[in-house]
Amino acid sequence: MRFYTLGLWLLCLSLFIIPRADYAQTPPAKPAATVIKDSARTLGLSTDMGRLQRLDSLRRQNTAQLAQLQQELLGLKSGPNRSRERELLTQFQALRTVDSMRQVRAHRYIDSLKQFARGYPVVAHADTLFYVYTRFGPFRPEERAALTTSKILELEKQAFFRPDSLRLVPSEQTVDLMYADRVLQSVSDNDALWQNVSKDSLARQHQQAIIRAITAYQKANSVKTYLRQAGLTLLVLLVFFFAVKYINRLFGWVQGKLVARKGTWFTGMKMGTYEFFNADWQLNAVLLLLTILQWTVILLTIYLVLPIVFSIFPGTQNIADMLVGYVLNPVRKILHSVWNYLPNLFTIIVIVAVFRYVLKFIYSLKEGIRQGTLTIDGFYPDWADPTYQIVRVLVFAFALVVVFPYLPGSDSPIFQGVSVFLGFLLTFGSAGSLSNVVAGLVLTYMRAFKIGDRVKIGDVTGDVLEKTLLVTRIRTVKNEEITIPNSTVMSSHTTNYSTAAPTRGLILHTTITIGYDVPWKQVHALMLAAAAQVEELLPDPAPFILQTSLDDFYVSYQLNAYTRAAGAQAGIYSRIHQNIQDQFNAAGVEIMSPHYRAARDGNQTTIPASYLPADYVAPSFRVEPLPTGGPAVH
Repeated sequence: MRFYTLGLWLLCLSLFIIPRADYAQTPPAKPAATVIKDSARTLGLSTDMGRLQRLDSLRRQNTAQLAQLQQELLGLKSGPNRSRERELLTQFQALRTVDSMRQVRAHRYIDSLKQFARGYPVVAHADTLFYVYTRFGPFRPEERAALTTSKILELEKQAFFRPDSLRLVPSEQTVDLMYADRVLQSVSDNDALWQNVSKDSLARQHQQAIIRAITAYQKANSVKTYLRQAGLTLLVLLVFFFAVKYINRLFGWVQGKLVARKGTWFTGMKMGTYEFFNADWQLNAVLLLLTILQWTVILLTIYLVLPIVFSIFPGTQNIADMLVGYVLNPVRKILHSVWNYLPNLFTIIVIVAVFRYVLKFIYSLKEGIRQGTLTIDGFYPDWADPTYQIVRVLVFAFALVVVFPYLPGSDSPIFQGVSVFLGFLLTFGSAGSLSNVVAGLVLTYMRAFKIGDRVKIGDVTGDVLEKTLLVTRIRTVKNEEITIPNSTVMSSHTTNYSTAAPTRGLILHTTITIGYDVPWKQVHALMLAAAAQVEELLPDPAPFILQTSLDDFYVSYQLNAYTRAAGAQAGIYSRIHQNIQDQFNAAGVEIMSPHYRAARDGNQTTIPASYLPADYVAPSFRVEPLPTGGPAVH
């Protein structure tokens, strides 16, 4: 089924389920403010109302006396009795003063009652016309309001209602609102005192409110109004029909364009040689999103049309207001919240701007120290980067502390609870890593090594590749990358071969053992000659020999030579050992270390044949007689 047909059916169904306005039924009055039960207050209100009734009774008596005195005064004006006239005038003035005082006292009582009394509304079709606060005769305020409401609703049913027939009829104690021979409401002096107006003025206000309510009801329920509402409904449905129709056409046209551009706009998504989406998948995904968007637009159109249709009929205007409120109320709250949050937002922007320029200033200082243009005694250039990282973290932490109170929802217990929970997770989850971070900071300022140095940490020897707050990475001479936690580096000894090599030179040393039968001067000369043939060894300072021990069968000779190539130790050692072998073999000196034993008579020498003369013959065993005449074998 097409989208617009579905939307049309939804609208028609909504029109059938619209509740018809039954104006003969009295809608429930709006609930008054909740009244807390208080016996003492209730007793006080009853006492005040009793006083008000007594004042009203006295006022009526006073009014009767005033009328009597006024009538007698009018009779005396035609006669010569001046003394009696002055006496009556004095009494008249005294009664007027007492009446004024009673009226002031009545106003005072009413003002105190207004703080606690409850008003009962006179309601016509969910519209409150006025409130009733006082009782009249045996009728309580709620009974007076209910009776007036029922009479108004009955009056609305009259087909030939005439507003000018609703008239005011004054009586001795009240002003009555009457239609024909029926009293709709009686306005008493207490009612007028409560509203702080005269009886006639309050009665006219109630008269106009009742006329407006009845006129509006009859106008809303006239045949002309029904025809206009039906016409507006058909017009809205027609507009909705064409709107959905052209929305479908628009999305259909867009869908056709996308399918036509399959080979140009949709070529798939690849990362290297791996293809995440081919062209078909990519096109289908876009078409699915387009369909979702199409349905969203249609449903939004339906949601906008329903309040318009409901607002046409008086009985469903509340539904229209409710539907509009579902959208407008959240939007209004969001806009109101954004507006109220603007001062905090501007404060955050200012704080962020200040800290941003602070970081820029610190960065410029760091670059100056790193490049050498800014020198600080005792602060080395290689400390610049790690120190900047530490200071930046501290600045960010301080900025977060300053900004935190201005964040939306920062005072919410949930937000604060989540923040504390994350803090606990970070603290306990990083307990093992924290020691590595502290060790990394200590290593930075110890300056034990830097990137590129040849070091030995524990039993690992290699070049430093990376130094972080957590680990140190080393590449060995066999191209093995070894990651060592900084806490392990701190707990073990570190040997740095590269620190003094560029300036003072690194001393390479190797030890051989030669028998006591070879002169030590000859051994020294041969070892120094072997060192002189290695290019990486420095001639100045000159190599030197140390005799480190005199052992049982041999002497230990240690060759020491300077080099600046700390990273080429393996190759240098290899060439030193090769040259030592060549020098000693050429000189005919056998290297008998460390534990080499041989019976010399009858054994081939250990010197390679290429170093021996061409006529060399291995010696034979010697046999000599014993002193007693017997043979002995050596």
